[in-house]
Amino acid sequence: MSADFLFELGTEELPPVALKSLIAAFETGVAEGLEKAGLSHQGIRSYAAPRRLALLIDQLAEATAVQEVTVWGPPAQIAFDKEGKPTKAAEAFASKNGLSVEQLTTENDGKADKLVARQKAGGEQAVALLPAIIDEALAKLPIPKRMRWGASRTEFVRPVHWAVMLYGEALVETEILGVKTGRESRGHRFHHNQAIPLSRAGDYVEALRTAYVLVDRAERRSLIIEQVNREASAIHGTAVIDEDLLDEVTALVEWPVALTGTFEERFLNVPAEALISSMAEHQKYFHVVDDQGKLKPNFITLCNIESTDPAQVIDGNERVIRPRLSDAAFFFDTDKKTPLANQRERLKSIVFQAQLGSIFDKTERVASLAAAIAGKTGGDTAKAKRAGELSKADLVTEMVLEFDKMQGIAAYYYAINDGEDEEVARALTEQYLPKFAGDKLPQTPTGTLLALADRLDTIVGIFGIGQKPTGSKDPFALRRASLGALRLMVEQDINLDLRELLELAAASHCDNIKDPATTIDDVLAYMLERFRAWYEEDQIATEVYLAVAAKNLSHPLDINARVLAVDAFARMSEASALAAANKRVSNILGKLDTAPAQSVDTALLQEGAEKALAEAVAEKTSRVTPLFAERRYADALAELASLREPVDTFFDDVMVMADDEALKNNRLALLAQLRGLFLQVADISLLAPTKG
Repeated sequence: MSADFLFELGTEELPPVALKSLIAAFETGVAEGLEKAGLSHQGIRSYAAPRRLALLIDQLAEATAVQEVTVWGPPAQIAFDKEGKPTKAAEAFASKNGLSVEQLTTENDGKADKLVARQKAGGEQAVALLPAIIDEALAKLPIPKRMRWGASRTEFVRPVHWAVMLYGEALVETEILGVKTGRESRGHRFHHNQAIPLSRAGDYVEALRTAYVLVDRAERRSLIIEQVNREASAIHGTAVIDEDLLDEVTALVEWPVALTGTFEERFLNVPAEALISSMAEHQKYFHVVDDQGKLKPNFITLCNIESTDPAQVIDGNERVIRPRLSDAAFFFDTDKKTPLANQRERLKSIVFQAQLGSIFDKTERVASLAAAIAGKTGGDTAKAKRAGELSKADLVTEMVLEFDKMQGIAAYYYAINDGEDEEVARALTEQYLPKFAGDKLPQTPTGTLLALADRLDTIVGIFGIGQKPTGSKDPFALRRASLGALRLMVEQDINLDLRELLELAAASHCDNIKDPATTIDDVLAYMLERFRAWYEEDQIATEVYLAVAAKNLSHPLDINARVLAVDAFARMSEASALAAANKRVSNILGKLDTAPAQSVDTALLQEGAEKALAEAVAEKTSRVTPLFAERRYADALAELASLREPVDTFFDDVMVMADDEALKNNRLALLAQLRGLFLQVADISLLAPTKG
């Protein structure tokens, strides 16, 4: 027997940014609870709206499955004495299983006669288990700060007002978060502010729909997209629907109705990003662009009601947004009166980090470092230095103080207003790229140099004062900064040694860093270790990266080329045998007291297999040497892959550790040459599987 099960928790308005994660965690928690209890079902549907979290479990079993449990006990000769009476061992076994000795049987397990306890387990009623499962799932929800309400000591993310728990048509009576369960939900706060009786669990979605509540979050989300796009089309524009804003708006309304408003065109003189930020963050409006991608003087808002006078609702929203946009216009006009170069002086009073000085100090270091890197890459040192100097000047502007997301963006507009070079201005925005994994990179050379210099300055400085990340604590986001720096060097083709750049960064910190040498070593190791996570995301095996890391290189662009080459090689049919051979050679050479000769004496080659290998190694050396010089590692390894056959034959037919000392040493020299060829790319012996 089975039936649908419904649980709904009714609350005050839930935090919109958390609704998605709350319902996902709740569904997961209940699913785990059902599995642990052994209650079968045909699926779970989750529903979430501003005032409710709900789950509808399809065809939930009436009870857990009944199973016969067999428990073997002590041997019969121990369980009974010579007179056939049960011993303490038999009584203890019976008691442990909740049975009397008479209820036990004696059976043979193939080795000896033993006591056996046979019982039926399971059969627990679902309605008896469900309250605890729900309670546990609610207790585990990711709620940073829980609330109390009234005189109760019950805690939840928001005050709870009602709870519904139905199994089929039956009410499951219990208490959840201080509220007794019933069969009545609640309708829309304005359109249908009354109880909604539910006769059975399966009626839930449609019953709430008639009460102006779309409980299905995905349905509301799709409807919002449809309505917003329709509104934008009506004014010959395109709505820009940010996913995070869409999720938040979806969590704010039970019955979405999209309406279009306008604002004065004079506000379009303000940077579009500021207007968009103001509309999205403060009012949760979607902005609209024309066919050229330029902002239109319109916004689309989502109401939670079907108004009989939508024009009045629109007018109210227009009145609310006007002061916000006026503030943005005022800040923009005010900031333009002071050049960024002058704003920069105010950075002297703002601490970057107590031991590393002010933000002004940081811009001095970054400017110097960016210019130095520009000099090494053939970039424009003057532009790099200027961009570094102005890089944080907008942090003290009114615009950024009000709209923090304008950081860098505002700097671009102010720099252009000041007559700064276009590339310098763009670099001020691009310095923060990439902001996250997979984010776009700077498009200008100066922006790339500034972004790299800024990150290296922070990483070296924080490591230098002994505050490197530990465990999950990374207050300065050095992991992200490290990956960003590596991406900049690799994907923007910056052909430089990372160690040299770290030395430059450490030198610019002067007395801030007490032990520069150790700091540089630590930072280099830390940053290159970030490569491992990078390649794991690209489905490149860890041993591939470790094979390259064994070379102890510090040139990210070169490291990346080697990793990609070794990854391609590892997928070749010859790779496994050659990796094993390299491992064997490595073990042999590792046991020697002295290194073998650097050259092979061809006169000492006796066996056909060693002659063939020597010829192959000599030929491949001449072929791959120019490839190594050009860093064409993939081509080089592809060439070396054909060594598999002569290598295999050599180990099959030739005794390396011959009694003749000269013969042995010559063969060791040949193997050293073979291994040396591969080592010019990586230690491919690490690709061989580890035994045990």
